[in-house]
Amino acid sequence: MSRTDEYPTAPIRRRNLLVFLPLVLASVLAVVLAWGLTRDPSNLPSTLIGKAVPDFALSPVKGRALGLSSADLKGEVSLVNVFASWCVACREEHPLFMKLAAQGTVPLHGLNYKDQPDDAAQWLDSLGDPYTRTGADISGRVAIDWGVYGVPETFVIGADGRVVYKHIGPVDEEVLIRTILPLVEQLRSQAKGDNTLGDGQ
Repeated sequence: MSRTDEYPTAPIRRRNLLVFLPLVLASVLAVVLAWGLTRDPSNLPSTLIGKAVPDFALSPVKGRALGLSSADLKGEVSLVNVFASWCVACREEHPLFMKLAAQGTVPLHGLNYKDQPDDAAQWLDSLGDPYTRTGADISGRVAIDWGVYGVPETFVIGADGRVVYKHIGPVDEEVLIRTILPLVEQLRSQAKGDNTLGDGQ
């Protein structure tokens, strides 16, 4: 018996491993994809949560008097909505924002993302303008600093100018009533408490 006949198992084991390797890799990939598909894209994490809004200053959208800057987002709880005239999902949430503006529930500011000035102005003129201030981010640079994944996105900003919450995708009535507005009230209560403490000292 030759030495190769005595030890045939090592090459066979190696061959068996190579046969099963694609199966193992495919299984791992399937698990990762399945996990990704079960994640809610509106709950993607934001590196800005708990941090001050990025430093920026934007000119107003054409036809509007007030632009938007980081300084405008201090002193009161507010929302910042990233929108564009070419964004189909922005049309879905727009009536809800018009209603919110009519009720005067919370200041809503618009960050107009990569839009042509005439298109943005026409969009707001035809559908209505719910925004207190609207900044034209024509280059998209400010949205990048905000960590925007896509349009629309809506941020809740505390009175201290910090980002507290980020919603990806169109805001619907359920998100507004169950998440955003209760958070706004909570932040307002906290801000009042902080002011009371400050006055007492």
